[in-house]
Amino acid sequence: MALDSKTPSGPLAAKWDNHRFALKLVNPANKRKYKVLVVGSGLAGASAAATLAELGYQVECFCYQDSPRRAHSIAAQGGINAAKNYQNDGDSVYRLFYDTVKGGDFRAREANVYRLAQVSVNIIDQCVAQGVPFAREYGGLLANRSFGGAQVSRTFYARGQTGQQLLLGAYQALERQVGAGRVKMHTRSEMLDVVVVDGHAKGIVVRDMVSGAIRTHAGDAVLLCTGGYGNVFYLSTNAKGCNVTAIWRAYRRGAYFANPCFTQIHPTCIPVSGEYQSKLTLMSESLRNDGRIWVPKQQRDTRAPHQIPEAERDYYLERKYPSFGNLSPRDIASRSAKEVCDEGRGVGTFGLGVYLDFADAIQRLGEDQIRQRYGNLFHMYEKITGENPYRVPMRIYPAVHYTMGGLWVDYNLMSTVPGLFVLGEANFSDHGANRLGASALMQGLADGYFVIPYTLGDYLAGQKPGGGRADAPAFSATEKDVRERTARLLGVQGKRSPDSFHRELGKLLWEKCGMARSREGLQEALRRIPELRAEFWRDLRVVGVGEGLNQELERAGRVADFLEFAEVMCADALQREESCGGHFRVEHQTPDGEANRDDLRFCHVSAWQYQGEGRAAALHQEPLVFENVKLVQRSYK
Repeated sequence: MALDSKTPSGPLAAKWDNHRFALKLVNPANKRKYKVLVVGSGLAGASAAATLAELGYQVECFCYQDSPRRAHSIAAQGGINAAKNYQNDGDSVYRLFYDTVKGGDFRAREANVYRLAQVSVNIIDQCVAQGVPFAREYGGLLANRSFGGAQVSRTFYARGQTGQQLLLGAYQALERQVGAGRVKMHTRSEMLDVVVVDGHAKGIVVRDMVSGAIRTHAGDAVLLCTGGYGNVFYLSTNAKGCNVTAIWRAYRRGAYFANPCFTQIHPTCIPVSGEYQSKLTLMSESLRNDGRIWVPKQQRDTRAPHQIPEAERDYYLERKYPSFGNLSPRDIASRSAKEVCDEGRGVGTFGLGVYLDFADAIQRLGEDQIRQRYGNLFHMYEKITGENPYRVPMRIYPAVHYTMGGLWVDYNLMSTVPGLFVLGEANFSDHGANRLGASALMQGLADGYFVIPYTLGDYLAGQKPGGGRADAPAFSATEKDVRERTARLLGVQGKRSPDSFHRELGKLLWEKCGMARSREGLQEALRRIPELRAEFWRDLRVVGVGEGLNQELERAGRVADFLEFAEVMCADALQREESCGGHFRVEHQTPDGEANRDDLRFCHVSAWQYQGEGRAAALHQEPLVFENVKLVQRSYK
């Protein structure tokens, strides 16, 4: 199958406007005849469900939480980008576009990224109208701050709670439609498969997480807004429930998986403190606006930070990247932290940490000003570590955070399965090999509020309403597959818990496919993963039954999918013989240790196609064409 991105022709700045005009429309009376199934209720899912219902479509929305307000989008703390140029500091739509393409190491589609930058200016207006309490300057204008990978201030924020406040805005819009009867909300419902009828996505199979009942739901299109797969590493900044199941099940039904090895390591995470941990806690990148990152110059220096004089401190980001300093992009800041810790200059009990120090900012601005900007983040840090960051520097270390890979989609956000659309972090489209901070919220809301309402209509205009019928044979066949898989998980009756397998897989991936990857390490992982998967199906123990609440069963299903996905992820990292963004192959680096791209052989999207149980996935490539930016070695020095 050839990959057709459906990227419009014409000048870059006019592509989206011209494309919108060319898309087919569904008249208001006919919209009421179509049913759309939205899986996920975070920023992408809630905004899409609310907007589509406002347009008149019948919408059913599914989430595994007890409320859409618990979606992982609330965890995004630092802000949302938009090219408003309120600071009059040289920002523009084109500059946001360029920074995003460059930040992704030139591994994203130009047209998609430019559309994201265009739409960003509308997102802020939409959210302000919904009552999102963005920070404001003294004169009443919305405030901005900087984030990594940019030399302008374009990040709008609501203290350290931006994701939560944006989600509350989308949630209110969604609940308005629920109250009006145009959205039917299904909470505590986990999607376990996609139903494909005559080649088109027409429904889903879900498990009621309270009763254990397995049900099918039919519609005219399916939207997957289910987030990323960072929890494949076990320890990550993601909520414990985040998983790959929805998009992995879609992959097995024919949707291509793009760039699965592109995972982002966030530099500003509270370091691991012991084997008992089930997740890691993120400290917002916004802290790097005022915090200075440093380590001792000498190895294994165990002195307290206040005992180390200035002359014996290495502010290594400011030294190596003077133009961007502490606001260097996430992949660069993460690798730099790993390098100094590998040299034996890390801090903390395990030597896996660096200091994020606010002493200079407190002296310059005063503690009250820092408290206003970051008070809730400082409070959270102190509650977790027992250390007061107003008095001693924070300790941070890189951790798995965001995933740039996801299901392949075209310009219309449709996967290789017609009628199956993928929004937000669940798709691959906008961030290339490394996401700039504060762009995840931007993409989720752009896809939900401003892209999918147009592109979904174009698809539905060519479909008869009611095409998804629950009595079609594909529904009963897919439901049967889900029931058999559930019975298989319950029937192993071995000795090991799902979490024990997950933890072992996560350690393997962190070591072999984490911040640095090598051919030897990836080959070892590809040998070990099938062995671990076979052991899982031989020695898994799931207590309880399928009927009723069973969180162990939920975890087992997710770990089973992680064990399959991990193999494709490592295969993707092995075949991409270059370093770019968050994908750092130790064999491919410049003399000064930076990522060394190979544009001649790898300026493309790697899209993987499922070939059946026990068979290697097939690799397809979508060439990336850059007509408006020049492919250059990325530099932040």
